[in-house]
Amino acid sequence: MGRRLSYFGESVSIIEKAAGKLEAEEKQRAKPAALETPAVPSPLSAEHNNSSENQNPPVHSEQPAPIPTPATVSRRIALNLAKMRDYGIVTPDEGRTQIAEQFRVIKRPLLTNAFNKGPGMIKNGNLIMVTSALAGEGKSFCTVNLAMSIAMEMDRTVLLVDADVARPTVPRILGLGTERGLMDILLDDNLKLADVLLKTDIEKLTLLTAGRRHSHSTELLASQAMGELLKELAQRYSDRVVIFDSPPLLLTSEARVLATQMGQIVLVVEAETTSQQAVKETLRQIESCDVVNLIYNKARSFSGGEYYGYYYHESA
Repeated sequence: MGRRLSYFGESVSIIEKAAGKLEAEEKQRAKPAALETPAVPSPLSAEHNNSSENQNPPVHSEQPAPIPTPATVSRRIALNLAKMRDYGIVTPDEGRTQIAEQFRVIKRPLLTNAFNKGPGMIKNGNLIMVTSALAGEGKSFCTVNLAMSIAMEMDRTVLLVDADVARPTVPRILGLGTERGLMDILLDDNLKLADVLLKTDIEKLTLLTAGRRHSHSTELLASQAMGELLKELAQRYSDRVVIFDSPPLLLTSEARVLATQMGQIVLVVEAETTSQQAVKETLRQIESCDVVNLIYNKARSFSGGEYYGYYYHESA
């Protein structure tokens, strides 16, 4: 099967505002060693872009994060919808907003690929990784919005996995604290998936946080335990889409390891910022995935502020 490369273009002034809010918060709380690096074009979101920060990759610590009280079943948590709206995240009570419409366009071909059982069926098509070339392109913004949009489907459920294990952003966007998660499962043979899954007050959305930081996170993501976990996530529920918020591809090795096991990849590119060279190098590193989708993020609005979008399909 030839490789499929799809592009989504967006003109979103609202998204730039959300991006600005995330960037401002990053600058206030940032520690030089833990910041993402800027440099790649990204489509619908907002993180921060400071080239000097990109020079220092995140430092992994083996110090375990505070661990909540053990549970034998998935816990249910309430999301901070007001805070999410401040970040520009789609919420069920908002109706037909510009951002909501954009993600409806973006999710449709992803869902088609995920559940196609006929000719051209994609292995693990329901495992979708969202990433970027560099930090600050808006990948986490896009990841959460995509997950929220899919959670509004009538016949689909979504599991949002924060796989940016060195610099998790999803909990901050959702207004959550520290929880056990992905790294904890891979480190503890006695810990079950149900012990760390977080059900939310949005009926069809479940979360798996990054968990504790670990200096050997790349090896853990490449381990047999991770392969078995992905198999369970992909096959356990026939209606489930699993979306991974991945680290930037050009800054970490974790993202490259994760990419080899995905059915689909969404690459966020920051408009007028990410170089063609960076995009080409990123695409080269994810050649193992047959289906790659590009979101053009933070594009300036045209006169009248109208929305536009395009979808481009290329077989190679």
